[in-house]
Amino acid sequence: MQLKINLNKSVEQNAADYYEKSKKLKKKIDGTLKAIEVHEDKLDDLKMQVEKELKEKQKPKVEIKREWYDKFHWFTSSDGFLVIGGRDATTNELIIKKHAEPKDLVFHTEMPGSPFTVIKAEGKEIPETTIREAAEICVIYSRAWKSGFSPEVFYVNPDQVTKEARAGEFIAKGAFMIYGKKNFVRGIKLEAAVGIKDGRIIGGPVSVIKKNAENYVTIIPGDNKNSDVAKLIKKKLGGEIDEIIRFLPSGGCKLS
Repeated sequence: MQLKINLNKSVEQNAADYYEKSKKLKKKIDGTLKAIEVHEDKLDDLKMQVEKELKEKQKPKVEIKREWYDKFHWFTSSDGFLVIGGRDATTNELIIKKHAEPKDLVFHTEMPGSPFTVIKAEGKEIPETTIREAAEICVIYSRAWKSGFSPEVFYVNPDQVTKEARAGEFIAKGAFMIYGKKNFVRGIKLEAAVGIKDGRIIGGPVSVIKKNAENYVTIIPGDNKNSDVAKLIKKKLGGEIDEIIRFLPSGGCKLS
């Protein structure tokens, strides 16, 4: 180790200069050590976060048991009735041709672009509460959601719904003719809910989800993409993004 001595200063002065330099160096070393400690703590936190994320990714996905009605929009009403609705022209056809039975009720809106919706009676009298909730899902998953306009909803018996067109008319896939008296439900609010029950995402009318879910959020028409809204819902409820999107109305929405 070499030391530089200023010959113009006394031994004591040179010693004092080196003492001051040593104090400054000590402060720098102390500051460096503290900075290292801070960065080591941050590094430990980062490692823990990475390990947590890796564990989450490695968790086996819960296998959801699929039911026959999962291909449709569906919910269980406040009175315990299964309500199903078409997702497209194909499932509209399937609902009416295969799943609409004599004691059931069939719903549709007065404006085009609505799913055919069916309450499964299972031999029981269908109460007004369930009728109202079925009308709600019919509107929620219709084009009316995007327009912000709530149309009238009607319901009829399955034998009033047919593919038999009037002379000169053509009925497209997913569409049907309605004959006879219609019963109307009016004043449907454009509002829906998504919740979680027993680890599974459910969705539909607010009254239903509020009653059945362990936790839920309400949604209304909006300009946000369904994928973005689904991410927000996942943070609040859990569940899988794809499952959440299945219960969101098309045309955009936002959390209420």
